[in-house]
Order: sequence, then C-alpha cells, then structure tokens
Amino acid sequence: MKKIFFTFTLITVFMLSTQAQTTDLQLIEKTIHHYFDGMVNHDAESLTKAFYPTATMKWNGEQYMEVNALKALSDYVNSNDPVKTKTSIVAINIVGDAANAQLELEYETFYFVDFMHLMKIEGAWKIISKTYTTVKKEF
Repeated sequence: MKKIFFTFTLITVFMLSTQAQTTDLQLIEKTIHHYFDGMVNHDAESLTKAFYPTATMKWNGEQYMEVNALKALSDYVNSNDPVKTKTSIVAINIVGDAANAQLELEYETFYFVDFMHLMKIEGAWKIISKTYTTVKKEF
C-alpha cells in the first residue's frame, strides 16, 4: 500500500511540474508573439508587451552596439513601413524563472537570428535582452 501511495504521489508531482512548465512555455510563446506582432505589423504597443522597460539589444554592425531594446525597436517601427516578414521560433529553453529563445525573422534578402533572454518578473514573462545577428541569403 505504501508503494502505491508513493508511486501515486510521485506521478502527481511529476504531472504538476510538467503542467507548470507547459504553462510557462505558453506564456513565453505569447510574449514572443507580441514581439513578432510588433516587428511584422510595426506595432510599438505590442513591443511594450514583450520587453521589460530596461531590456537591452546588442549586435555587431560596423562595431559592437548596445542600446535600450524597447526604445530602439519602437523608434524603428514608428518611422518605417512594414515589409513582408516570416517569423519562426527555433528553440525555447526554460529553467525556473529564466528562459532563452532563438528566433528568426526572414526578409527578402536576409534574415535576423535573435537570441532572447527572458525572465518571469512579477508573474509575467518579459524579454530582458536581445542579441542578434544578420545573415544574408545566398541566391
């Protein structure tokens, strides 16, 4: 009888843990889709749903750059017209209240590969940093 109770308890704990992980995964995907919506539809309000206000964005252009992600991306979408963009989530990793995601935004001649770091802050998943690179398409 003790073995059955122990097994039942172990299965219950595992199921609850798996269920919580699934919920976090769904919430992270929702945050990522706010980011995608902001970038594809040039909607700065969607970006504010995805990013923590002090989130950073880093990349190598002619030199290494680091800026406030929300300000830079909002400025970009507010001053440019949307263009055809294909988005995809490549991978998501979650451990406790921290996560990372690899994303792709594909345009006509190039695509961005984004590496996002996310934290669960006051119950909400927010992007706290974005590091990206640009990959030119080979024709």
